[in-house]
Amino acid sequence: MKKFFIAIIMVLVPMVASASTGGVHLDSMDADHTNQESLQRGMKTFVNRCMGCHSANYQRFDRAANDIGLPVDLMAENLIFGEQKSGEQMTIAMPQDDAAKWFGTPPPDLTLETRLRGEDWIYTYLRSFYTDSARPWGVNNVVFPDVGMPNVLEGLQGVQKQTCSAEELAHQGGESKIDPLTGLQIGTGCLTISEKGSQSVEEFDKTIYDLVNFMSYMGNPVKMESQAIGYKVLIFLAIFFVFAYALKKEYWRDVH
Repeated sequence: MKKFFIAIIMVLVPMVASASTGGVHLDSMDADHTNQESLQRGMKTFVNRCMGCHSANYQRFDRAANDIGLPVDLMAENLIFGEQKSGEQMTIAMPQDDAAKWFGTPPPDLTLETRLRGEDWIYTYLRSFYTDSARPWGVNNVVFPDVGMPNVLEGLQGVQKQTCSAEELAHQGGESKIDPLTGLQIGTGCLTISEKGSQSVEEFDKTIYDLVNFMSYMGNPVKMESQAIGYKVLIFLAIFFVFAYALKKEYWRDVH
């Protein structure tokens, strides 16, 4: 019992520490795994824009297609560009050693990234790149300072510039958020589009929502099934309670 209470304290202390630390605003999104059109668009963006460097080793092409209502043959024709089969995992050809040389560290596998950082973090991060000539790729990120990733979505979003000072950034309003891995404060900052991309701000936000929605699905592909089973279990327990209560009354009827 003593070990149990110690474990509970160890879990709760970091949560309290995070809640008490100031930060800047982190944009929120509500993932919807029932929106198959969004998931299909998100898979398209993920394959075309992310899988050049990032793998999804714990997800299979055909499983994703079946779950999001996309015909497997259509998916294989349009979203598999190598010699992989539709039943194989969503791996990439980039060697890990080469990736470490080019980026400083191998790009992470993204299958469970939303479980690690959360949908809000990724949604904000992908929309928060800005120009920074001091960085190797010419960009930085408000959410992840000194990021080693190039802005692969710049063609869609356009070029963003940071337009506020560090003091203004630190005193922005909004919900306090802390990066679960680095412990750093995170937020969107004061960003403005200096060169337009192929999409408007609203269109780009929708593209990122669809992408993160698909990544959220990959992190928990059985979420909808689990919820459906949960409702059935609750209904069963409610019905079972009636019979259990009647049986209890019968057993204790003659006890005074």
